[in-house]
Amino acid sequence: MTKIKKEKGAAAEGEEAAGGNEKSYQELIANINPIAQPLAPRKLSKKLYKCVKKASKLKQIRRGVKEVQKFLNKGEKGIVVLAGDTLPIDVYCHLPIMCEDRNLPYAYIPSKVDLGSSAGSKRPTCVILIKPHEDYQDAYDECLGEVSALPKPL
Repeated sequence: MTKIKKEKGAAAEGEEAAGGNEKSYQELIANINPIAQPLAPRKLSKKLYKCVKKASKLKQIRRGVKEVQKFLNKGEKGIVVLAGDTLPIDVYCHLPIMCEDRNLPYAYIPSKVDLGSSAGSKRPTCVILIKPHEDYQDAYDECLGEVSALPKPL
């Protein structure tokens, strides 16, 4: 069996980075689950994707429910980004409560596929913790302010 090379056009389509260019924001929010509050608006979602991309290059992220939960329990600080289209919701429905108990900002974004690809992975990711770092401090502070300003669910 030989390997089949992809054409350049097909490879570019398959590797859509953060920003949701494959599907529009409206199409993505049609698939979110009922607990996805506060949902980040389109501009904030793009800023969060860019911040995740910068943090992943410097290895300053925690990826996945198990890893994020472990480091939240250890007291690590940062912005928690959750994917709104994760099913079943029982997988990660305890994380927003943990964030509120620890006064950590969190926000939902519409797509776990885009979240995973912005973190430099081919696998979809349902939750990421972005740790602060001086190399991308301005982008982090901007995201932190906007995520903290989002209205919290009842």
